[in-house]
Amino acid sequence: MTTVLEFDAQTATSIGHAVEALAGRRIAVLTGAGMSTDSGIPDYRGKGAPVRTPMTVQQFLGSEAARRRYWVGSHLGWRAFAAAQPNGGHEALAALERDGIATGVVTQNVDGLHVRAGSRRVVELHGTMRRVLCTHCGQVFDRRDLAERVERDNPWLTVPDAVELGPDGDVLPASSDAFVIPACSVCGGMLKPDVVFFGEYIPMTKFREAEQLLGASDALVIAGSSLVVNSGIRLLERARRRRLPVVIVNRGETRGDARATVKIDAGTTEVLQHFATVLPGLA
Repeated sequence: MTTVLEFDAQTATSIGHAVEALAGRRIAVLTGAGMSTDSGIPDYRGKGAPVRTPMTVQQFLGSEAARRRYWVGSHLGWRAFAAAQPNGGHEALAALERDGIATGVVTQNVDGLHVRAGSRRVVELHGTMRRVLCTHCGQVFDRRDLAERVERDNPWLTVPDAVELGPDGDVLPASSDAFVIPACSVCGGMLKPDVVFFGEYIPMTKFREAEQLLGASDALVIAGSSLVVNSGIRLLERARRRRLPVVIVNRGETRGDARATVKIDAGTTEVLQHFATVLPGLA
């Protein structure tokens, strides 16, 4: 585990203030893409992140050509995305939950790494790439099974050994013209990953679940999110209205820095590991 002495003086001071603010409290955690960069999954807006124009839900639903481009890129990146492993930050949050300090995790990520790390209460605000839904009949498919079907229907499609993975597990395909788009095996309807696309609303049931988790907590830690997505800011504001301590851990600026009790400009893995080391002794 990382000790506070291993950080630079300014960061160590911020971490010390954060520990004081969190000590003896039950903590809700909100995580974003920066949480998974140490697992090899890039984020959208961090330093060095590639310029991206993500597909909107309107494009996906309204254009067969767009769906074909999406499914080729998503399939090419799927195996690398699915092979990503939880990092020390994911494991630290699972440990804090087992110790009764973290009430759970609300995540904007679709990679499923919190679940795989052992966190029991996880609210996946933006869905998960583990599942695929039929937009017509509602049938749910396991993404691993769908990947096998895609490869059977497109034997010419070679998955490279190394890909430049995007934050949602996709890559930019060289060509998609000959690709056979997967359809629902029950009704023949259109399939869509169980994720919230750009331009699509987070289901109210999911946001209420996140609010309930925050409502059972005495503090909020935001890790690896720039808070550009409004759902994160809404949770931050709910915490502020209750006068809860808010600790933000993120490399670079976020939309919530001015509203945080403590902002720590550092990597999520090291800081969360430190919290998991010291907070149980202060409960």
